[in-house]
Amino acid sequence: MAPRRPYWRGYLKLSLVTCPVAMTPATSGSEKVRFHTLNKDTGNRVVSQYIDSVTGKPVKDEHEAKGYERGENEYVLLTDDDLEAVELESVRTIDIETFVPRGSIEWVYLETPYYLTANDKIGDEAFAVIRQAMEAEDVVGISRVVLGRRERAVVLEPRGEGIVVWALRFGDEVRPETEYFTGIDKKSDAQGVSGLEKVIKKGLKDWSPAVVSDPIQESLLKLIDQKKKAKKPTKKAPAKSRKDDSEKSNVIDIMDALKKSVSKELKSRRAG
Repeated sequence: MAPRRPYWRGYLKLSLVTCPVAMTPATSGSEKVRFHTLNKDTGNRVVSQYIDSVTGKPVKDEHEAKGYERGENEYVLLTDDDLEAVELESVRTIDIETFVPRGSIEWVYLETPYYLTANDKIGDEAFAVIRQAMEAEDVVGISRVVLGRRERAVVLEPRGEGIVVWALRFGDEVRPETEYFTGIDKKSDAQGVSGLEKVIKKGLKDWSPAVVSDPIQESLLKLIDQKKKAKKPTKKAPAKSRKDDSEKSNVIDIMDALKKSVSKELKSRRAG
């Protein structure tokens, strides 16, 4: 798989150390089987477009605008210039000012991972210094960066020769577990626990990415491959022309005549 193009370019800053960096999504959905919507009768693709809800006419790209609903059928229009005017410094700079112990952030807050790398050979050393300092202290950095026009809190975790950036979910997006885990019986059977511990130890294995394979995806690919083969026209063997048959018969006749000629020549020499 070829490396993806950077999703974000900017600067990583820690105290007086700054370096140019690039951020790329650590996950990809491009390998998934995707379907287009077709017209079943014609086989042509169905195209979607924005339609004015009142006039029913298509809206051209240059006439589209962002709108914030302030009441029923009332909107505040925002242009691209308006949106750019509220951009923060975190649009282009990840400034690490806070650190927390590695592993102290609850997994439920981790949303989207990105790979952060140095984006210029000149900045390689500064990038390495920042990464190794965090690794030596066994901490992760906390910062903020604008992604998709929203400023997100992010975690920077040193990993190998690079840094993994986790975009964090907003606080109001995470539901408190106490709302769901209360009222559960805390009592447990000691013998039952002991027995299941043995089962767990027996099933203990090293982690493998193969565990998260998608059998439905694999079945879909097989089905698509079968349909592709079914559509391919079968190649007919080229019809043999009379000329080919005559040439073949001539070759056989010549060889036969040559053998007879050699045999006759040998007999003649023996007789002589």
